Amino acid sequence: MKKQKISFDLMVYETKDELERKDQELMETAVNARKDAYSPYSKFNVGAAILLDNGEVVIGNNQENACYPAGLCAERVAMFYASAKYPGAIIRSIAISATSQNYCMDKPAAPCGSCRQVISEYEVKQEQPIAIILMGETGEVLKCQSISDILPLAFNKSYL
Repeated sequence: MKKQKISFDLMVYETKDELERKDQELMETAVNARKDAYSPYSKFNVGAAILLDNGEVVIGNNQENACYPAGLCAERVAMFYASAKYPGAIIRSIAISATSQNYCMDKPAAPCGSCRQVISEYEVKQEQPIAIILMGETGEVLKCQSISDILPLAFNKSYL
């Protein structure tokens, strides 16, 4: 047996103002997208903004349903919309901002497992990493260079 450590570099910014300009703008778009989330049950609003290689920015927000599994997270709404509207475009980065209607969200929320899997699928498909930028309502902003950082040992088409 051997022991193997899996690690990655995570950039931690005190505020979004420390981000590069393009990342700041992408995060602002995600913040605006979360304002239109439909979350009457969880009261948890999430917005996502995707930057494509063609310069286009695509947004998504969570859409809930009384039949919980029928809803979709902001990340998947944005990913699927980007793929449908701009097939073949490379996804460069995704900014995700979450907040609660019940309390002040002072830390970032990472994508759920299903969203990580979908983002991973697109990384494998395009053979290029997708940077992930995370922010709550206030507080630190986190950035990693690839979904594989936060989803090591991902299941993908190589297993099929």
